[in-house]
Amino acid sequence: MATTNDIKNGTVLKLEGNLWNVIEFQHVKPGKGGAFVRTKLRNILSGKVVDKTFNAGLKIETATVDRRDYTFLYQDGVDYVFMDVQDYDQLTVTPEVVGDAKNFMLENQQVIIAMHDGAPLYLEMPASVVLEITYTEPGLQGDRSSAGTKPATVETGYEIQVPLFLEQGTRVKVDTRDGSYLGRVTD
Repeated sequence: MATTNDIKNGTVLKLEGNLWNVIEFQHVKPGKGGAFVRTKLRNILSGKVVDKTFNAGLKIETATVDRRDYTFLYQDGVDYVFMDVQDYDQLTVTPEVVGDAKNFMLENQQVIIAMHDGAPLYLEMPASVVLEITYTEPGLQGDRSSAGTKPATVETGYEIQVPLFLEQGTRVKVDTRDGSYLGRVTD
């Protein structure tokens, strides 16, 4: 058990039988009345985000979540196989746990997997990854008033929007949170 004063970003709380990850928190001390903690929580299983307010000093239950480094090895049917970088144990993870990270994962990609009671909860990717454009239409100059974009397919099969001057075979940096183009990568 912990109190609301122990809440920090990334803390996992056990509320009403569900696990919630703290995205944001703010301790508020109004002029009159008691202090309270305003939080934004994400349900680990469903991904739903809710705002919840706790009175300061209230006892809350925290869950022990083990976050470990893994390497993505391969996809086995619909499941994904990862290897623990410390003890080389292999872990099979379902597509529901992997989520949108599948759009940015190549073999040997380093990820962090959060585990609770031996079951994988969610997967954390690096903030950005480098991927190669496997297909894109040639960009046409003109016909626009500002810098234009075009769709491009990267080597994982995911489609992103890139500037018109990029061509097939170009390596680009992609934001894993929203799939946006961040820039070209020159080797």
